[in-house]
Amino acid sequence: MNVEDVLEADWESVGQLRDPVLVIALRGYFDIAGAATGALEWCLENRAVTVVASIDPDPFFDFTTQRPEVYLDEDNERKIIWPENEIVIARYPDGSRDLVVLSGVEPHINWDVFSECIVQCVKRLNCNIVVTVGANDELIPHTRTPNVFGSTSNIALARRLKLSLPKYQGPTGLLGVLHERFERQQIPSVSLRVGVPRYLLNAQHPKSSAALLRHLELVLGVPTRHAELYEEIRRWSELHDAAVEGDEQVADYVEMLERDYDSKTQVEVPTAEDLGKELEQFLREQPDGDTEK
Repeated sequence: MNVEDVLEADWESVGQLRDPVLVIALRGYFDIAGAATGALEWCLENRAVTVVASIDPDPFFDFTTQRPEVYLDEDNERKIIWPENEIVIARYPDGSRDLVVLSGVEPHINWDVFSECIVQCVKRLNCNIVVTVGANDELIPHTRTPNVFGSTSNIALARRLKLSLPKYQGPTGLLGVLHERFERQQIPSVSLRVGVPRYLLNAQHPKSSAALLRHLELVLGVPTRHAELYEEIRRWSELHDAAVEGDEQVADYVEMLERDYDSKTQVEVPTAEDLGKELEQFLREQPDGDTEK
């Protein structure tokens, strides 16, 4: 099996893109509470997008684990929804650039071929950089705004954006595999990740999604509508508060997390505004063909 067997694409129909960046989020290992994929789906909601490529799910999923769903359409005909990984184009005439977006599902097997499909999309669409977004469980209280942290294995990019170099060793998800593949192909890439309170893993946490969207908007210079999540944030915060108030042990735990959060000396993290300015400068300094387009 190779890329041509599983990647269906219509590159010629895309036309000219403005300084495109590929943004990726995948439901699975690095998407606690769906905060990352939820952020990208919110960003694209009610926005005209063009599907430019899709990856055939059949070779990549164990359908006894990631089961397809059956539904009845408006004509009362039975349809099947399969796990979907589509690459879409979102144009932002009012922003700094256009986005290429994959908000999909982490595959179970054949990660090597799946990763090559993503690399092909980067090259064929001339993406300047790849940004992956993810969500991890963290020891943080739901009453505080979660921080967004960034890292990159590209030394020049790390120095320019004052990001950390990855030091984690151990089991990883497809996003970890992708970053290794991008590094090998000399494709600049950045990982943005947000924390989700560990005690709320079975609930939605739109506050984490909004934090990711604020960063993406300021770093990439495109509108993400993160402010419109306010009502969802308020609604879920009230639900979280009510759940905590009903359990004295959990309430004490949250108070401890709040004290720790407020008193901890914050490591100097570059602001999203700084990241955006430095990223623009980094991209301007790259020679044509730097990513082997």
